[in-house]
Amino acid sequence: MTDRDDGARPPAGAGPGSARDATGSARDATGLARDAAGGSAPALDPPVVEAVGVSKRFGSTLALDRVDLLVRPGETHALVGRNGAGKSTLVGILTGLLAADAGCVAFAGAPAPPLGDRDGWRRRVACVYQRSTIIPSLTVAENLFLNRQARGAGRLISWSRVRREAERLLRAWSLDVDVRQPAAALTVEQRQIVEIARALSFGARFIILDEPTAQLDAAGIGRLFARIRDLRAQGVTFLFISHHLQEVYEICDRVTVLRDARHIRTAPVAQLDRPALVAAMTGADVTLPEAGHRPPPRDAPVLLSVRDLTTRSGATLTVQARGGEVVGLAGGGGSGKVEVAEAIVGLARPAAGAVSVAGRALRPGSVPDALAAGIGLVPQDRHREGLVPSLSIGENVTMTVPDRVGRYGFISPARRDALARAAIADLAVKASGPRAPVADLSGGNQQKVVMARALANDPKALVLITPTAGVDVRSKQTLLGVVDEVRRRGSTVVVVSDELDDLRICDRVLVMFAGRVVAELARGWRDNDLVAAMEGVELDHV
Repeated sequence: MTDRDDGARPPAGAGPGSARDATGSARDATGLARDAAGGSAPALDPPVVEAVGVSKRFGSTLALDRVDLLVRPGETHALVGRNGAGKSTLVGILTGLLAADAGCVAFAGAPAPPLGDRDGWRRRVACVYQRSTIIPSLTVAENLFLNRQARGAGRLISWSRVRREAERLLRAWSLDVDVRQPAAALTVEQRQIVEIARALSFGARFIILDEPTAQLDAAGIGRLFARIRDLRAQGVTFLFISHHLQEVYEICDRVTVLRDARHIRTAPVAQLDRPALVAAMTGADVTLPEAGHRPPPRDAPVLLSVRDLTTRSGATLTVQARGGEVVGLAGGGGSGKVEVAEAIVGLARPAAGAVSVAGRALRPGSVPDALAAGIGLVPQDRHREGLVPSLSIGENVTMTVPDRVGRYGFISPARRDALARAAIADLAVKASGPRAPVADLSGGNQQKVVMARALANDPKALVLITPTAGVDVRSKQTLLGVVDEVRRRGSTVVVVSDELDDLRICDRVLVMFAGRVVAELARGWRDNDLVAAMEGVELDHV
């Protein structure tokens, strides 16, 4: 039984195989909009997009089960749910990349275009994905008008006209990017601007943002939200997909919850508090772990020692962490926290300084030496640094410990699968088994595989860089729960993040700003104090 606050119901007679199922109808769209408005009076405008009773199956897996969605003109509508809830499948159907097995989709009261009409879909909807579709080797202008370049005499491309049109487009929507620069030089935030502008150039006024804040710092998120509000004022509607629930409350008007492939609830954000939203997403109350344990004794051995570590960008860090201690390293973009963390684990060669684990000095810039010394790592970007998507779960989990799964240079598939099977059980990875391709997993389950590999060598020091980025609340609970288990075994954990939920599990938090440690906060810190320190602000306490 689902709780639909918007009153949405599939239209009568819309069963699989019916004409209405295949094409949708403007009359159904108008009726559902009237129901969503909460009364019998006709809605002033038809919904920007409406999905009614949409179902989709992949083999034996039911990805969507009679899902409804209604997005009103000019709103920012959140779509939330755990990894595997059906969000990506629904986005695929809303953007014309997938065909629904049942149900209908309408835009502004008119049936969605046929799947083959790509221009028709582009005029109605666009999606800005977490992984950018911008081509790095082309300029901003070339990306904006790819395959639509202005032609001059002799039908040759007029690059000056392309640049002028690109500048005119960005200026019309108050988007500030140099159209001549190569896309490879753009920041994550600028790439998002270009993708939004490209969608607007096709005529789309409905834009889906898929985890848009996953790689942005607090300042970048603030600028993105300001841009969303400006575009809304100019008639653009957004579907906002995020695992960061505080962002839903900050930027969204209404929220739709999916769970286990079904529509659970749609409600105004202002009428749904966070515990109720989490319960709708998970089917139960979820409490994220905090640092509730006793700190390690003062005579506990120092396992991780970082002395005057200086990165090539100039960020510096000195810290000693004892066995059983969880140390946070916080800061916004440009703080240097990620750079020093990558220098600690050998991903980057530092300009100066020394790192040791349990008294063993590490060779600068050497990942193999860091692994041999007992460092485990969850890197910042699981797609680029954390996984080999063409390999199985078992191969990904065990690639750093070949000595544990084979002898004389030969891997034992049985040993490899046994180790991976234990990791799948310990971290509640949702997969058919250790030989399942890691590329087939949801984002949260992929992150669990990265964590499993970090734990495979029983690390003395575990370094987690943005460990819960882009994962759902239940996966976040599992990943952060691992930290407590590692701490209890007497290992040291360093959590590098700007997510407050990640940092609550820490015994102390070092805050970096502009490449320097500017504050150290003991367990029990206040949110305001931590955020202020991350932003380089000092608060006066009464």
